[in-house]
Amino acid sequence: MADVVSLNKARKVLQRKAAREQAAENRVRFGQTKGEREKQQKDAERIAREFDGKKRED
Repeated sequence: MADVVSLNKARKVLQRKAAREQAAENRVRFGQTKGEREKQQKDAERIAREFDGKKRED
């Protein structure tokens, strides 16, 4: 005889599995390479330096 399975728990397990698969797909589609992250960080630092240099000191 088969074991009794809570349908609610089974549904949640399937939802978690689908969410993990979707997250993995999104990481591939929308993720950034190491070089892209470093370039973006350097650009942000450069912009911050320029902005700080243009502050008015009254």
